[in-house]
Amino acid sequence: MFVFQSAKGGIPVTYLLMWFLVFASLFLLNEVSRRYKMIGLLFFFVMPAVLSVLWFTVLKKSTYTDWFHLAKVYSATAGCIGFWLIRHYEKTRKDKTVFRLCDSRIALCFPPLILAVNIMEAVTRDIEVGMTYRTIAQDATADVSVLLMGGPWNFMNAAAGILNIITITGWFGICLRKVTEKDKSKDMLWPDMLWFWIAAYDIWNFAYTYNCLPHHAWYCGLALLLAPTLCAFTVGKGAWLQHRAQTLVLWCMFAQTFPGFQDVGQFRVDSSYKPGIYFAVSLIALLSNAAVAVYMGINIWKKHRSPYGPELYTDLKSYQEVKALAETKATL
Repeated sequence: MFVFQSAKGGIPVTYLLMWFLVFASLFLLNEVSRRYKMIGLLFFFVMPAVLSVLWFTVLKKSTYTDWFHLAKVYSATAGCIGFWLIRHYEKTRKDKTVFRLCDSRIALCFPPLILAVNIMEAVTRDIEVGMTYRTIAQDATADVSVLLMGGPWNFMNAAAGILNIITITGWFGICLRKVTEKDKSKDMLWPDMLWFWIAAYDIWNFAYTYNCLPHHAWYCGLALLLAPTLCAFTVGKGAWLQHRAQTLVLWCMFAQTFPGFQDVGQFRVDSSYKPGIYFAVSLIALLSNAAVAVYMGINIWKKHRSPYGPELYTDLKSYQEVKALAETKATL
């Protein structure tokens, strides 16, 4: 655990237990919200509206009001609302045919675009930190003790994030999970978003939180990343983006409402502030995303196929396993 440090030195067992509590809570809340339509409506439509009123009134002196935190919570909320509508919105036309949002190519452009926006927000912040904090310095915009350490790692990780956007493939392959007795969630599946891209994203995002949110990375850089990834490869296979958006919104709403938990609470854990570790984490992120970009390029060259729109990895077993979970009716 040399990558992190606590006020007590090291990572005491109680801190590990709190980490597992956060992880389990995110996993379980995501399960409930994906399986039950009305709970999803409550979590991602009603709760953000109610909490927004609190954040800008009674909690305005304690909640986060910097551009990044506000952009993150509301862009993630927009993603959850859009994904919920893609999964559930239906309308019967006058000719008795049924229009479903998931059958619209225009609607299917929304998930990759909101994902790209979300990644670019973090890329922008990485560059901002790298240019502003040349050495360890107090974040002037924070009301709590937050030290930031800018360096070449910020720019390396920003490059990794841009590669992560470039390698988002198979936009029009997004479809819905077929309803079964065991799973009636109608998850938004993305067959072309496979394990190697998800792994590269998780490594990049962890490096981002480590670089730019050093006092939050223990939770939002580990627990918040692992919860949707575990779900995407187990009970909610193939729907990683949906799980990622939902857990992100749930965590952001909690963090906005109770910022002291990470900032000044007894369970606060910080990054190491060791340049070598910062550099290594961002280098791994850059190399991982560069490898995915090379692999994508090889597939484009071999198959003579655009990666944006059509699906690129249809020959892979992992793709076929997810596609087998989808509705029989094509959603193109």
